[in-house]
Parts: sequence; C-alpha cells; structure tokens
Amino acid sequence: MARIPREIIDQVRNSVDISDVIGQYVQLKRAGKNFTGLCPFHKEQTPSFSVNAEKQFYHCFGCGRSGNVFQFLMDYKHIGFVEAVQEVAKLGGTKLPTTYTTSEAAPANNPVNREQDQLLDLHEKAAQLYHHILINTPAGEPARRYLQKRGMSRELIEQFSIGFAPVQRILTPYCNQQGLDYQLMRKSGLFTEDRDGKLQDRFIERVMFPIRNGQGRIIAFSGRLLSTERTDLPKYLNSPETPVFNKRRTLFNLDLAKKAARSDGRLYLFEGFMDVISAFGAGVENGIASMGTSFTEEQVQIINRTTKQLDICYDGDSAGQNAIDRAIGLVNAHQNGQLALRVVQLPAGVDPDEYVQQNGADKFRAYVHDREETTTDFYLRFLRNGRNLDNQQELMTYLDAVLKEVAVLDAPLEQDMYLSKLADEFKLDKAALQGQLRQLQSERRAQPTSPAQAYQEQAAAAYAPPVQPAEVKISRTELAEQILLRYMLHDPNVWSHVRAQDDFHFVHEKYESLYMVASSYFSEYGDYTTARFLDYLVDYSDLRATLSQVEQLTVNPDVDMQVIDDCLHILTEQSPLQDQIKKVRAQLKEASTLNNTELATQLTIDLIKLLKKQQQYKAEETK
Repeated sequence: MARIPREIIDQVRNSVDISDVIGQYVQLKRAGKNFTGLCPFHKEQTPSFSVNAEKQFYHCFGCGRSGNVFQFLMDYKHIGFVEAVQEVAKLGGTKLPTTYTTSEAAPANNPVNREQDQLLDLHEKAAQLYHHILINTPAGEPARRYLQKRGMSRELIEQFSIGFAPVQRILTPYCNQQGLDYQLMRKSGLFTEDRDGKLQDRFIERVMFPIRNGQGRIIAFSGRLLSTERTDLPKYLNSPETPVFNKRRTLFNLDLAKKAARSDGRLYLFEGFMDVISAFGAGVENGIASMGTSFTEEQVQIINRTTKQLDICYDGDSAGQNAIDRAIGLVNAHQNGQLALRVVQLPAGVDPDEYVQQNGADKFRAYVHDREETTTDFYLRFLRNGRNLDNQQELMTYLDAVLKEVAVLDAPLEQDMYLSKLADEFKLDKAALQGQLRQLQSERRAQPTSPAQAYQEQAAAAYAPPVQPAEVKISRTELAEQILLRYMLHDPNVWSHVRAQDDFHFVHEKYESLYMVASSYFSEYGDYTTARFLDYLVDYSDLRATLSQVEQLTVNPDVDMQVIDDCLHILTEQSPLQDQIKKVRAQLKEASTLNNTELATQLTIDLIKLLKKQQQYKAEETK
C-alpha cells in the first residue's frame, strides 16, 4: 500500500474535531476552553485527562499520554497509524483514494465496516437525487412552493440538503441502473419489499429531510407528506432502523449544533425538524430534535457529553408542557449532575417555526434568550394546571408538590428566593414554609437511593472538577526553555530570531530534541499546527508529553521581544557555565593525577569562582 501523502493526512485530521472522536470513548465534560474526563489509559478516580479542542490534542496529567486524534485511536484501539487515518477519514466523511485503503489489516476491509460505508454512500446518492428533483425539475415545483410558504430560503434548503421524493418511484430504477446490490438496498431502509421480493421506493410525494449522524454523514431520512388529502398516511415518515441508523441514539442537526454549542455553551432541544431548521435560519444554530419518538436516555447521554447546558424549547400548550415535564424527568435521571437544565416555553399553540414566520428572526433570538427559566420556575407554573388554588386542599397539594421541587435545589439562597415568592403570592408565613421544606429534605435523605440517583451520585463524584496535579516546580532555566520554545513554534519571527543566534542550543536534552524535530518539521511545512506537529512525533511518546507541557503554558499572545531576549540570556549564560564547570573539573582531576600542585591550585580557585556563580543563579531561580 502506498504511503499516505501529508496533505491527505492533514485533510483527514482537519475533517473531525478531536473532542467529538474521543467523546465516543470517554465521557468528556467542558472545563473552560478544554474538556476533561477519566483517562482511558490508566485507572483513576478524579479526571486528569484533558482534551484541547482549540489545538486538537489531548494530554493526561496522570500518566503523561499525549497526542492528536490519530495517536488516541492508535493507543486506544491498538492499531497502526494507517488504520487510524482510515478510521478518522470514515468518521469525517473524507474519501481516501483506494491506493491508501488496500491494506488487508485495515478496518475498512472489515465486512461490517465495508457494508456501513456502502450504506452511507447509498444514502448520500439518494439525498443528491432527491435534492436535484426538488431544485431542478418541474416535479419539484409543488414542494418548492410549500417550502417557500413555510419561509424556507434557498440557503436553508441547500444547508440541510432538503429534497423531494415525487409520486413516480425514481430511486429504485436509479439504484438498479447504478448496479447496486439487492441485499444492500434491502438493508438501507429506503425501500419496501412486496411478497415477490420486489423492491420499491419507501418515500413518495414527500419533502425529504436528510438525517445526519454526529460526524455529518447521512444515515436516514424523514419525509413530510406534501398533500394533506391522504389522511390515512402519516404526516411524517422516518426511515426504519438500519445498521447505520438507531433512532434512540440519533439527534437531528447534532453535527452542526455541537459546533455552535461550543461558543454558546448550550443546546436547544426542539420538538421537530422544521423547528430546528427555522431556528437555524433565525441564527439559533445550536438546535436539535429527537426522531419523532420520545426523548431517550441514549440521547440524554449524547447531550451530556456535548454541552454543559440544555434548554428545552417546546410549545406552550398542554401537550408541550407535558413533554417538557417528561424531558426534565428523563434528563435528571440519566445525566451526571453537571448538565444545567433550562426551559424556554413558547406561547401556547405556537411552535418555533410559526414564531419565526410570524415575528421574524430577531424577535425569535431575543425570545429564546430572554425567556429562559429554571426548571423550578417551570414547575411553579406547570403544577398549577388542573388545580383550583382557591380551594384550600388543592392549594396544600400544590404547595407540597412545589416544595418537593425546591427541596432538590443545592443553593440555600435559591431555595430562600422561591420560599419568599410563595409566601408573598399566597400570603403565607415564610417560617412555616421553611419548616415544611426541612421536613421534606429530611424525608428525602432518609429514602433509599434509587438506581437513577445512585447513578447521578456516582457520576457526579467521578466527574467532580478535576483535581489539578500538584504543581511541579521547575528551574528558571527550564521555564525559559518552555517559554522560548512556545513562542518559537507559534511565531516565525521568533523562530528566525533564535535561529540567528550563533551556536544556540537548549540546556535540557528534551527541549533540544524537540527543537531539532521542529527544525525538520519547518523545513517541510511553512506553518505550524499542534495536531500536525504531533504526527511528526508519532514515534516519540516522551517528546509528545514535552510538547503538551509547552503548549499548555500560558503566555501573552502578543510577542514581546524583550522576553525572548531575556530567555536567551538565561540559556546562553547558564549552559556555558555548566560546560565550563565540567571542563575545569576534568582538568583538575588530570592535574592532581600528574601531581601538578601549582596548576591544581589555580584550577581549584577557578572552580570555586564558577561554583559560586552557579550558586548565585540557583539563588535567583528560587526567588
């Protein structure tokens, strides 16, 4: 098999986000700009495994493992570099030339993986065909009018690859013409089979919404019936489950939403595809939806790995409120205690799609931002439904239910705020409410832990904020080496400035080795990225760990050349001094062997001066 060119390796690596790939194997939680989790390479109770999404590398402070996305798969799955590139290419939807995928050991040749690749290709071809029908043919005209009426711009249609399956069954003859395997077509879910085993299109006369996995590959479709005259047919028809599509583990628009969530810090959970797409067009790009079925535990876990906050944005009618209640219960039962929950409830009878059409994009963005409320606020309102609060008994039942919600809050100040609100509204004694709350809390603590609570407690303990490793004190010399190398790698001017120094070298071997490898790297590449440089260090685990230390150093992004020169001064003063001491010691030993007392005396005086100077440097380093 031919060696994979560097430009293809770069393309494959850049096609994925390392946090998404590692997140499939390690439960990651956001911690500032990075993600943390329990290291998969050694046993630990508190997270020391960090993923830097900005620079696309990982590092474990516990065991020292470091690398880019390729290195992670190599270490985790015990595969070679080529196999890791092939797997990342598949995840990122990058098609590798067959020249680089013919290895017998490659996972791509595994029958299961090969079938999945073929199914993904079939879905991509189907999406292209449906999209072409919608955009470029007379058959797509009714669907185009429908989408325009729903406020769907051409840009949104292109963004989501929306298409149309006409009443004429076009996909079956198209696939037959392409010579696609019959069994593959059967497994795709795109066709139905009659008694004679003949296949025909599953979707006809429907607007087609492609469903993508977390890596952006099309894995299924949801078809919206265009004509409302056929009341015997479902309004929305989804693909059945297939080897590449599992409804319980799929969230519509997750591939795009998780990118937006990294900057916004949250995901919005909508009820339907059109809500997500309309919100996207209005500038709320971090919206997701379940697959027309109930919200699932598996989807909660995916969300929990993706973001730190979930806003449930359902319709404000009775059905929507009940759905919010179910979603809150599910999330609380199956998350690790680190996912903040909020509710954005739209006016009754209005879904996000309708709100955008009626009020415009700006008002929708403002609404979802300004109307965000806590789950406790939601329950203060939701638990009133169907109750006559003028009736004392029903009021007591309501207050008991509300106080149970307040009892689970961790912050005493937040509890006090809700107690004050209830006391003011119903003209009650706040002290009495506090007493009732304490009783509920006592009963709650006495109750046996449910499986869901046990899961939450264990996960919360496991995913407590990572304990920072004990700070290892390094010498002023080593700190200067790290700072200098950090600036050299990221700034060509600093690199050139240091290279211009006569006989420059780093004091410690690991930084000098990294410097030499970097010199080779820059002779091949004009620019620097951490993830690409890690490919150069694929055979040097110790240097990968050193690079991770250098990259995680906090420095001023604006280069101050005085700082660079100060680092150089420290290195050029300290390093020659060590060489001189070594040289004088050797000369003194030789003079003593030759009984040259006069020379030995002079060398002893020289050595004492050098050692005093070295001691002076060490004293400065401890200040």
